[in-house]
Amino acid sequence: MSRTPWRRRDEPRVESITAAHTGLTQDLRSRQRRYLVAMLVRSGCVVLMALTWSRWPALSVCALAGAVLIPYVAVVVAQAGWRQQRGVRHMPAGASEKPAPRVVLEPTLILPSERDTAD
Repeated sequence: MSRTPWRRRDEPRVESITAAHTGLTQDLRSRQRRYLVAMLVRSGCVVLMALTWSRWPALSVCALAGAVLIPYVAVVVAQAGWRQQRGVRHMPAGASEKPAPRVVLEPTLILPSERDTAD
C-alpha cells in the first residue's frame, strides 16, 4: 500500500509493472503495529471501565464491551487484510480481460531405435 500525498485524485493511476506482493517482513511489521494499537486501545478500555464503574455504569459497560470485542476484531481484520492482499492481481491498462488460450499437449510415442531391437 503506497501513499503518494502529492498525487491528485483526478490524475490517472500509474500502472505497476510487477505483481509482486509486499515482503513478508514488511507485512509482519504492519500487522504487529495494528495489533499493538488495538491492544493499547483495549487497555484504555479496561482502565476506563475501572475508573467509571461506580460513577457511570453505562460508560463502564460500553468500555467492557470494547475490551472484550477489540481482540476478536483485530485478529479478523488482520487476517482479512492478508487474504485480500494475497489474492489481488492488477491487470495492465492495455491487457485483455480474456485468459490466454490453453495449449493442448498431445502424447508422444517414443519407439526404440532399430539398433536397440537387434540385440
